[in-house]
Order: sequence, then C-alpha cells, then structure tokens
Amino acid sequence: MTLSNKEKIIAIISNGIAVFSLLQERDELPKNTTMYDFVLKVIPEDVKSELSVELIDEVFQYVTTAHNSS
Repeated sequence: MTLSNKEKIIAIISNGIAVFSLLQERDELPKNTTMYDFVLKVIPEDVKSELSVELIDEVFQYVTTAHNSS
C-alpha cells in the first residue's frame, strides 16, 4: 500500500511536532522558534501543497488529546 500525499504530510507533521517538543524540553531550539516555523521547515517540497495551518492545528490537537487520554 502506498501512502497518499495527505497521509504523508500528516505523518511528517506528527513527527515534526514530536521532535519540536523534544527539542523544546531540552532547550535546544533557537529563540522564538514556534511549532509552526519548525514544522514548515521539515515539510518536503513535494507534499507542501497539502499543508495548511488548519491541518497542523488538527494534527496537534489529535496528538495532544491522544497522549492525554492514556
């Protein structure tokens, strides 16, 4: 099974949020780096057309809720 571009971007956003959180906890991010800035930098050009702030928010909300419900 091949992932669609939408599925790929969701996986990349989720991974970007996780890495951002880890770097933030370790205080290893450049000053004033937002989650949005970080995620935008890790998205490959070939799937950027699927990207939106709303999608980043939706993935972030899902990941946060999934982790808090455990």
